Amino acid sequence: MTRDDHGRGVLAAWGAYGIWGLFPLYFHALKPAGAWEILSHRIVWTLVFCALILAVRRDLAWLPQMVRRPRLAAGVSVAAILIAINWVVYVYAVITGRTNEAALGYFLNPLVTVALGVVVLRERLRPLQWIAVAIGAVAGIYLAIAAGTLPWIATTLAFSFALYGLTKKRLGASLPALRSLTAETIVLAPIAVGILIWLSATGASTFTVDAPLHPALLVAAGAVTAAPLLLFAAATRRIPLVTIGLIQFITPVIQLLMAVTFLGERLPTERWIGFGIVWLALIVLSADSVQAGRRRRVPAAEPI
Repeated sequence: MTRDDHGRGVLAAWGAYGIWGLFPLYFHALKPAGAWEILSHRIVWTLVFCALILAVRRDLAWLPQMVRRPRLAAGVSVAAILIAINWVVYVYAVITGRTNEAALGYFLNPLVTVALGVVVLRERLRPLQWIAVAIGAVAGIYLAIAAGTLPWIATTLAFSFALYGLTKKRLGASLPALRSLTAETIVLAPIAVGILIWLSATGASTFTVDAPLHPALLVAAGAVTAAPLLLFAAATRRIPLVTIGLIQFITPVIQLLMAVTFLGERLPTERWIGFGIVWLALIVLSADSVQAGRRRRVPAAEPI
């Protein structure tokens, strides 16, 4: 791994998480489209975008092979459903003025991922990881009590994306990022097309509103969805996961800044306190990641 490769990997990671952080502004610009219409266009145009790239690269032979592997096809289908849930809830949060709750969900996501590692994969946690998960649990309980209800947007986003990551881990390196996204959108495409047909038949479609800008923005959802995923894939090939894990926090930070600065959302005091508790948990988790990364880089002693 050269220094140039590492630098390109860091830039790719910042690009991916930076684009994801700016998603609230993009989805807010898609009004008056609702969450289900935006989700459907996102699925359809992402599939078109990915298919065009694969066609240019002449990389379509893997599709029949995937169909002949039922376990892989089932795993891709589960991943597709989980990411669809994540997408629609996230878009709903943005267009209903609750982007701050979406940001909270992505702050909680690393903690949920660590917890799933213990429960599902039987992984052992280091002491600082246990402390971080415990602090995260306190934050969730506090926010639920303060709001008088479970913060369902944040928890749904955190758990759906964590379960999506777990599913992808179970699939292993069976499909590279572009193929995986293509396969997942193929699974979801019939549902997405059905929703778009229903919206058009009932007169609820907004595709022709404010032409050509609004239709162009909906069509652009394909490239907007695929671009950060491809950047992320490039980053994971070049830099350590510890580095990626630390960079990932810029996404919810940018989302929160977008919500407060540009989208006019106001957070009550108890929400800021809840964020503070979560940030404390993430500081502990990040410190543990840095320590673990340093230990792995320490060269082994030469034999005597």
